[in-house]
Amino acid sequence: MKNLILTTAALALTAGFAMADTVRLGTEGAYPPFNFLNDAGEIDGFERELGDELCARAELTCEWVTNDWDSIIPNLVSGNYDVIIAGMSITPERDEVIDFTQNYTQPDPSAYMVLTGNEGLDVTGAVIAAQTNTIQAGFVAEMGAPLVEFATPDETISAVRTGEADAVLADKSYLAPIAEENADLTLLERDELIGGGVGMGLRESDGELREKFDAAIQSMKDDGSLNTLIEKWEVGETF
Repeated sequence: MKNLILTTAALALTAGFAMADTVRLGTEGAYPPFNFLNDAGEIDGFERELGDELCARAELTCEWVTNDWDSIIPNLVSGNYDVIIAGMSITPERDEVIDFTQNYTQPDPSAYMVLTGNEGLDVTGAVIAAQTNTIQAGFVAEMGAPLVEFATPDETISAVRTGEADAVLADKSYLAPIAEENADLTLLERDELIGGGVGMGLRESDGELREKFDAAIQSMKDDGSLNTLIEKWEVGETF
């Protein structure tokens, strides 16, 4: 689970969102299919399409910015953007620092990926790579297995290839396409169910904005359009 500096929550009191302003959506841009930069250098993926639709339904003018994962919550709290929409699982620890909308995906299984030929790996005693400040890193730490953390998801994959780690633990929807496209990488049959689904993160002082996005998410659940996006981008089970 994400290690958070709880004292940063106080900054939220001075970083409130003004409803007349443009809403800035912060994402990582490095975690397909949730969010990534396409060949044109533009933010793309499931959350780009979802965020644009939610802003339209909420009648909000929105713009997108990218931010490194390891500072994505502190920079929300300090006012660099107004919303996190970055494949962030809802957890009690994060909810102590920021607020969340309702989930827009179901809890996504986490999977282990290893070098092909190492399918018999016992993960309980293996060296596991995970991205820093993720629910997967917290899970490995709680499991008691040796953990190596990296700033980006690409670095976790490289660690397996170089032998620095025996396996990487990450969202299955992220790892599955990589395993399919690379013969040297294979998913283990063991999955882990961690977290309570993915939601939009906001400052605790921005209740009005959260309510607008909550209503927009609910409307997409009600008319089935959210399920259509989930199926299109293959980001887990539908509602």
